[in-house]
Amino acid sequence: MAETLLKQVKTNNKKSEKIIKSVDGNTAAAHVAYAFSDVAAIYPITPSSPMGEVVDEWAAEGRKNIFGQVLKVQELQSEGGAAGAVHGALSTGSFSSTYTASQGLLLMIPNMYKISGELMPCVFHVSARAIAGQALSIFGDHQDVMAARATGFAQIASGSIQEINDLALVSHLSTLRASVPFIHFFDGFRSSHEIQKIEMTNYEDIAKLVDRNAIKRHRERALNPEKPHLRGTAQNPDIYFQVNEAANKFYQAVPKIVEEEMKKVNKLTGRNYNLFDYFGAKDADRIIIMMGSGAEAAEETVEYLNKKGEKVGLIKVRLFRPFSAPHFLATIPKSVKKIAVLDRTKENGAYGEPLYLDVSAVIQHSNIDLLIVGGRYGLGSKDFTPSMAKAVFDNLKMKEPKNNFTVGI
Repeated sequence: MAETLLKQVKTNNKKSEKIIKSVDGNTAAAHVAYAFSDVAAIYPITPSSPMGEVVDEWAAEGRKNIFGQVLKVQELQSEGGAAGAVHGALSTGSFSSTYTASQGLLLMIPNMYKISGELMPCVFHVSARAIAGQALSIFGDHQDVMAARATGFAQIASGSIQEINDLALVSHLSTLRASVPFIHFFDGFRSSHEIQKIEMTNYEDIAKLVDRNAIKRHRERALNPEKPHLRGTAQNPDIYFQVNEAANKFYQAVPKIVEEEMKKVNKLTGRNYNLFDYFGAKDADRIIIMMGSGAEAAEETVEYLNKKGEKVGLIKVRLFRPFSAPHFLATIPKSVKKIAVLDRTKENGAYGEPLYLDVSAVIQHSNIDLLIVGGRYGLGSKDFTPSMAKAVFDNLKMKEPKNNFTVGI
């Protein structure tokens, strides 16, 4: 099967050299999603619509995926229908993906629970966007993906356009092996529509990284009258709890799988990704923890302040779900005394935002003596600049830093 697959890819993509192009984040994600998908079920919503548009255009031109097939693209009547179609396609042994944001992702949540509960490998690419609450906002933050964090989907965050290409690849490779579905998200407009010159992974190289046994395993799980099996049952109190807990081993395996797939991509691209990436002084006393495009501005601030003699650092969260405590703790320099966790979301009524609560719980359980504060930034694409990141570091200098603060208002 491997030889056949590579032969098909070489036929469809004659050039195997690096593909250097100026593209936006949506196109970078779609490029990888197209490679892995037999079916794409779509419904347009800003700012994710270009992903569906570009895969539809490529399919019309006869572009082949790594299986030597033209992607089947179907627009449904709503995002709920798109997620249902993805679920149906996965049930037939096909590989499927979709692209959405904001309320569109929320409409997919019922089907997402089914997809994850049935351990179906797929990736939802989300150009993360504000949720319409007191008013509509089409601009970027993490409210939508945070609302979906309990669905059982793993979640990987990208910041720059190059990261979107690379971590989309990690997401698709990982979901095949883990049988756990993934959300790959990046900031709406700030990343989805920004154009950068990047190195796009060609399909011949992608095919070499794919786990053939994982492909075979998913194909063989297809609903087939020749091989009948029971799926989608109703369960009573005597068994539902146990069966739900039985999935734990699949989620516990995800961090190691993602780490291994990152190493493969690192070797291919020469760029280095980990579940949590640290930037800054080795002996930092204060650090910021965050994810998404805002980390790019924070990294600039870290470089500037360290040149001025300060000792600060930044942890970029790549794999948000499942949150791997051992990998996270190993990333924190031993010299750190204070941590600020920045969330690009607001959960009304909660004591703190999701990433802040995760970090606090892990630190508490590890019995490490660290001061942790949390803040919100960038809702609805509100600017987050290096000077704002400096203000967060300055807050950590205080004897009693502010907690549950906002940045940029």
